[in-house]
Amino acid sequence: MNTATLFSGLLKEEVQSFGQIKTFAAGTKILQEQSYIQMIPIVLKGSLRVVRTEKDGREILLYYITPGESCIMSFLGGIHHEPSQVMAIAEEDTELLLIPVAKAGEWVKKFPEWTDYIFKSYHKRFEELLAVVNAIAFQKLDDRLLHLLNQKSQLFHSKEIKITHQQLAQELGTTREVISRIVKQMEHDGLIRLARNKVVLV
Repeated sequence: MNTATLFSGLLKEEVQSFGQIKTFAAGTKILQEQSYIQMIPIVLKGSLRVVRTEKDGREILLYYITPGESCIMSFLGGIHHEPSQVMAIAEEDTELLLIPVAKAGEWVKKFPEWTDYIFKSYHKRFEELLAVVNAIAFQKLDDRLLHLLNQKSQLFHSKEIKITHQQLAQELGTTREVISRIVKQMEHDGLIRLARNKVVLV
């Protein structure tokens, strides 16, 4: 995806004039919690993982941002001059279009197309956050783990997912020991195959 296919007309011209395109290696922290937001990221290639970290260091996965999408949390924090409440990490090598916060706020009043883009982003992220709350409240951890593995499989277009038990535990807000016990049972049930630092969906 490139900037020319995201928007049209005068908005496209301003995006190309004021936006910056940068690449980030997998694992790079794009946005830190409690940092002030200067740029709004839009994913062109790759993906971002957005998480919330608790005081004890545990993380909970909120959602993924894929090509053509932005982080509505960074947009809201940026235009209100508030520190970020989430952390965004490059899930893979990722190319971002970075929009200055001042321009992002200005475009809401200037371009209906941009306003529509922001509202659609907000709607999608809100639904995903509701799904996270529902999963934590009502789903068993093994169901949440299988859903996460399927999400990663779709992101990477592969049934083979390179990830450790510790990483899975962090994203689900639990311990490595719990995850290890669940994946062994899932392997026994024929849902996955395990290898070193790797999970293969069957």
